Amino acid sequence: MLKVKIVNKSQWPDPAYATVASAGMDLRADIAEPVVLKPLERRLVPTGIFIELPAGYEAQVRPRSGLATKHGVTVINSPGTVDADYRGELKVSLVNLSSEPFEIVPGERIAQMVVAAHETVEWEKVEALSETERGAGGWGSTGAK
Repeated sequence: MLKVKIVNKSQWPDPAYATVASAGMDLRADIAEPVVLKPLERRLVPTGIFIELPAGYEAQVRPRSGLATKHGVTVINSPGTVDADYRGELKVSLVNLSSEPFEIVPGERIAQMVVAAHETVEWEKVEALSETERGAGGWGSTGAK
């Protein structure tokens, strides 16, 4: 189990897994009163959470499927990346993609956070890359089915 330092300046519980097999932990809106997110409006929503990740790890901020499916509210820079050397407050960049206003209430679960290991890359300059069946085929090149 990975130990991560946390400072919670909100009145809400620390981010936690909803079930034993959950990959993400819910992040809550640390706001004093409800905020209305108008259609196509973007807003940076504070969480009151500060973390210290070990080097080699990142936190990914992702949409909650229920908010996205039921209300069209999603994380605009999904997934948002929190680097291991960032020490500021975690804030969630939300957008309302629906045609209806959406009210964010204090303590509402607005996103989920997944902590994941990552590699540091060292580039190896070469003159050519190996051949594959796909080659340089891009978006949609493997077909619809």
